[in-house]
Amino acid sequence: MDGQKKLHPGVKMALELGPIVLFFAGYMKLRDQTVTLFGTDYSGFLVMTAAFIPLMIITTGLLWWLTGKLSKMQIATVVLVVVFGGLSVWLKDERFFKMKPTMIYLLFGGALGFGLLRGQSYLRLVMEEALPLQPEGWMILTRRLCAFFFALAVANELIWRSFSTEVWVNFKTFGLTAALFLFFMTQGSVLNRYGIEEDKG
Repeated sequence: MDGQKKLHPGVKMALELGPIVLFFAGYMKLRDQTVTLFGTDYSGFLVMTAAFIPLMIITTGLLWWLTGKLSKMQIATVVLVVVFGGLSVWLKDERFFKMKPTMIYLLFGGALGFGLLRGQSYLRLVMEEALPLQPEGWMILTRRLCAFFFALAVANELIWRSFSTEVWVNFKTFGLTAALFLFFMTQGSVLNRYGIEEDKG
């Protein structure tokens, strides 16, 4: 026994996407408002950023409690949310929170790239149980995902620096999520060619 517990996929998805959905819904309601808290005025965006931080901590804690584990990616994500979200609220500067996805994707892309330079697939270390592939398949998928993460980092920078906060919120909520989904949907040829069939006997 390794202390890990099975979690219903629907519950896992709700815990992972719940904070993002609530952030989007709250922002859409408060986007044109200024809220006064403890004598200080905050934009609707900063209010929802402040709410997003404990939501991420709580849902990540629930994931750990329910499954007995957290991936390095989940830990890194919640740390960056706390750091960059906290800076945005403290300094009343939206830019820090908007840079957070850039930092996350640079971190993930850099980690995968470092592994590739060492001739290893760090992606395999975290996904091998869920996605059995031959070594060649892991290296191909890792190279593609590494490049994809860097592309997402560039895209996030272009969007938040060039467009309104509302455009960025929509991009973060729907665009980045859809991009990741489409990436894995388009990797069918690699999965079919290098996939390992489990021994059912």
